[in-house]
Amino acid sequence: MPHPTPVLSQTTHSFTLAACFPLSSAVHTARRYLATEIYRSSSVVLMALVGLFSFFALVDDLDQVGRGGFKLYHLLFLELLALPTRIYDILPIGLLIGAILALAGLAQRHELVILRVSGVSGMRLLGMLWLVSVPVMMLAIVLAEWLTPAAEIKLNETRLTITGSAGGRSSGVLRSGYWFKEDAATGERIINVGAMQAGGGASDVTLYDFTPSRQLASITQAKTASFGTNELRLHDVAITTVSPTLESSLHAGTRATQAPVVVTREAERTVSTTLTPELLLARVLTPERMSFTDLLDYVGYLNKNHLTSDRQIVAIWRKLIYPFTLLAMITIAAPVGFMQTRRGGVGVKIFLGILLGVGFFMLNQLALNVGMLNRWPAWVTAVAPNALALGAALLAMLGMEYGNLLRARWRQAAGAAT
Repeated sequence: MPHPTPVLSQTTHSFTLAACFPLSSAVHTARRYLATEIYRSSSVVLMALVGLFSFFALVDDLDQVGRGGFKLYHLLFLELLALPTRIYDILPIGLLIGAILALAGLAQRHELVILRVSGVSGMRLLGMLWLVSVPVMMLAIVLAEWLTPAAEIKLNETRLTITGSAGGRSSGVLRSGYWFKEDAATGERIINVGAMQAGGGASDVTLYDFTPSRQLASITQAKTASFGTNELRLHDVAITTVSPTLESSLHAGTRATQAPVVVTREAERTVSTTLTPELLLARVLTPERMSFTDLLDYVGYLNKNHLTSDRQIVAIWRKLIYPFTLLAMITIAAPVGFMQTRRGGVGVKIFLGILLGVGFFMLNQLALNVGMLNRWPAWVTAVAPNALALGAALLAMLGMEYGNLLRARWRQAAGAAT
């Protein structure tokens, strides 16, 4: 009788492949394959999320069309300029969901099992995922330092030209305009800018000059202003000079020897200032939207003029930690994607990934708000959410990698004891 032909299982076949090919070659091929799958899935997810959020923003702003010459193509152009910022905000969640989708597909097709039985451990797979995330981290740096700040500045300048106001509905401007403080040659100066103009100009500008003893010395009002090199050129100026003896006369209850205030008018006046058009726009921009160098300059300006810079310092730390947020996201995706298919289908894993991404976003915002309220160190506010997420993902990965081994040893020890 003929001998039956042995049927090789998938595991036996995988061991045969592992014996035929060097492990380093298999690891290199697996890394390229993982990168291709994750980049493809993340790109699709990112385009879907960006399109969804852009659609919601477009619908939300449709009521502005027709007001003051604001047309539909203006709205579409503004939304186009907002795309780099939107990609910057959604990139971590897009990478998380895309990586889970790619890993879940590999697990469903048993390709991860083949890698494991070929000698690639779970921690080595995690190392591959970290290498895969490096180009995405480089893209994040380009977005954070060049594309997003340039797009935000162009967006606000365009909105200023079209609508007459910068920053949109949530610019943070007071009804009285924008306020700045700086040191002047004669003491201190407070600058109020009623509105900004395209090209770095301003309108309805008021300068309050104080003596070193913090007594009001003069009020300078200008209808328009433009910036030069370390100077501010005021046009159509009205200067109200306060008599230095006014306060002492009021305290003594005596008649002032000279006019309490003197009003003069000038067609143009130039004053020295540290204020620049970039600092004007920095007042409108969210700190995370500024480039690292501009943010440092703005913090220097605030510190020099004894103004609060806590929010900006936190933003510096958050910009530094942003690329590592992507590393935390792909680490979170690893244990979710490596779960066996029998524990949940691809849809369940994607839903879990969305929950984890939204939860991380909420934790990040909560840490920012709580840290600002309680005046936590800036590095704690920026690093803590990422460190917690990375630590939890690593613990989950180690539990999946060595959990079965530890449980088997525990049962073996318990059996030997009995």
